[in-house]
Amino acid sequence: MDLVLPAVETGVSDARLLEVYGRPPGVWLRANFVASLDGAATSEGLSAGLQPPGDGRVFELLRRLADVVLVGAGTVASEGYTALRVDDASVAWRRERGMPEHPVFAIASRRLDLDPGSPIFADAPVRPIVVTTGESAEDRRGRLAAVADVLVAGEAEFDAQRMRAGLAERGLTQILCEGGPSFFGSLIEAGVLDELCLTVAPRLLSGGAQRIAHASAARPTPMHLEHVLREGDALFLCYRRER
Repeated sequence: MDLVLPAVETGVSDARLLEVYGRPPGVWLRANFVASLDGAATSEGLSAGLQPPGDGRVFELLRRLADVVLVGAGTVASEGYTALRVDDASVAWRRERGMPEHPVFAIASRRLDLDPGSPIFADAPVRPIVVTTGESAEDRRGRLAAVADVLVAGEAEFDAQRMRAGLAERGLTQILCEGGPSFFGSLIEAGVLDELCLTVAPRLLSGGAQRIAHASAARPTPMHLEHVLREGDALFLCYRRER
């Protein structure tokens, strides 16, 4: 993998990639997605069908840098998420820096149709967080509270600002969102996104696949191109919100 912007560097190491992405100061919400050249977020219903060589490497390194990995419940189900663990190299890197060995897994769900006995909770190396609203069923919140911390962010509607603040109050300031499109759209709509890491897969798909973000209303958000990486014909773009 090569860095092509802001300067050219060939054969970039993992250590250098970690420097390039970094852990920005303060509370930082970074999203990581893959898309085809024509904007599709999935192939045959899964993002894994789009991932070019190198995407798994960036995916793992961004998790290494994160305090919490945040995913919408629909994506957790469709992409087959299990308990969140980083690889051995990431564990060692985090331990050397005084960080917990694994990031916290946070799942956003309005309906709380989550199984408290699933491996996501039962095998978790760190107690997960479930983010929901005040209108979610109280009995479901009670069952999930036995296996996860429940963060109520908003009453009738999901409040991304309250979610971000609630995670930060727990010391989870480096937030990595991995999907899905509706949940990501809500973060853009609320103005809480700081950075988008976008892998551009060198494929055209057409068809009816969703974009990486979907919401009821548009929220134009100017972004600045921070850096570009390349591996083969795939591009790894990092955009940060203009202040």
